[in-house]
Amino acid sequence: MDGDRLDMSERGILAYGAYIPQRRLPRKVIADAMAWASPSLKAQGKGERAVRAWDEDSLTMAVEAARDCRLDGLDAPANLVLASTTLPFADRDNAAVIAEALHFDEHISTLDVSASQRAGTAALAGALQKDASSLLLAADCRDAKPASGLEMQTGHAAAALFIGNGGPLLARCIGQRSISRDLVDHYRAQGERFDYVLDDRWLRDEGFFKIIPETVRALLTDTGTEAAAIDHAIFPCPKRVAARLAKVLGLAETAPGDDLAANCGHTGAAHALLLFAQTLQQAKPGAKILLVGFGQGADAFLFETTPKLADYTPRLGVAGHLARRQEETSYLRYLAQQGSVNVDWGHRAEFDNRTAMTAFYRNRDSITGFAGGRCQECCTVQFPQTKICVNPDCQANDSQVAISLSGVRGEVKSFTEDWLAISTNPPLQYGNVELEGGGNIFMEFTDCEPGSLTVGAPVEMRFRIKDVDKRRRFTRYFWKAKTMQES
Repeated sequence: MDGDRLDMSERGILAYGAYIPQRRLPRKVIADAMAWASPSLKAQGKGERAVRAWDEDSLTMAVEAARDCRLDGLDAPANLVLASTTLPFADRDNAAVIAEALHFDEHISTLDVSASQRAGTAALAGALQKDASSLLLAADCRDAKPASGLEMQTGHAAAALFIGNGGPLLARCIGQRSISRDLVDHYRAQGERFDYVLDDRWLRDEGFFKIIPETVRALLTDTGTEAAAIDHAIFPCPKRVAARLAKVLGLAETAPGDDLAANCGHTGAAHALLLFAQTLQQAKPGAKILLVGFGQGADAFLFETTPKLADYTPRLGVAGHLARRQEETSYLRYLAQQGSVNVDWGHRAEFDNRTAMTAFYRNRDSITGFAGGRCQECCTVQFPQTKICVNPDCQANDSQVAISLSGVRGEVKSFTEDWLAISTNPPLQYGNVELEGGGNIFMEFTDCEPGSLTVGAPVEMRFRIKDVDKRRRFTRYFWKAKTMQES
């Protein structure tokens, strides 16, 4: 069914951000390890994939993409929408976990959007139709069978868009069109881990080259826009396909940008919005941007950037995250950390890891929101918040106000590399972190190799997986310290 024309000229993008995990898996590493099973992989062994760490998933990546946005001077969003085909919970409000991690007011409206690679752009279309502001997050970390073509092509990442009305728009939406058409180029059945992928030619001929042109032409007609006036075109498909689409539609040869295939990979439901964030970081005011999402149909948007865009930069953005790079040289370690190889961790891994849900609920502000306290008498920061100030020179009663520590930096006061404790990425690294403003927290470190930690190293906080109850399939989250030199 064709979508109706929508007048969105007063709505658009107020802020944007992105997150790409720092780990990079060179495709040559995959090809060298698996060419015995599939010799054709040798020809695909160029570039690298961005892959999540063992303690990352779609929720943690979405949180980091939201934190990459600069929301200074903007009101808190009225809605939070999470788009993903790899949600960790099938029956739990995943977006609500993110809302608590970001310390939003609990009256915020939350929504999960899933089941299609078009989930990100479908959620964008819905957010643009609302009157209230929305923080839209899209994140995916699709699993693929070892030695498959999909393993070579995909990557893990997240993108964030803050959508609303008014003068501070970075880009205004001129129009939007959608087509919903159940063309199945791949699917993942309920309960299955991996996608079943059909022939690429079927996807190109019946999908990309029919559905996308039909949708885009309707949008250009609706908005009275000449194809030649498009400065940037975003197609979530391979580079050669995007080039042909540009030619078919009459777009400038230079309109399609970098598809991130070489150094990141296709990031599923997040990909169109990730490319959009990259384009906004590069575009000039007054540019017209065509944004297309694809999956069982297509969504097409036309945006025009404003002078405000020149004054906005995300904290890192796509370019900044791509510059952070830590190469993964062991394909076997990668498979083990993705859960594709069942490693025997010994008897120490046999303990029951059941989560006390009542205790978690009572302490969710501290656990998910990382809320601590600041003494109003001496300004000492502490975690967790307690009745009595921990400063021995103060010890005031009932003097603390709750603050979120997620944005507080600190430095390593002490650390331990524990090779006896159970860790999916041994050794387990933990220690004391001294916070800015005083106070100490005993916590884990993440994204650091053995021997890389030093006393006094500056750290920042990251929302990560704490552990997983494998018997009951419940994922627990908390915050970890990450050295800033590696950011």
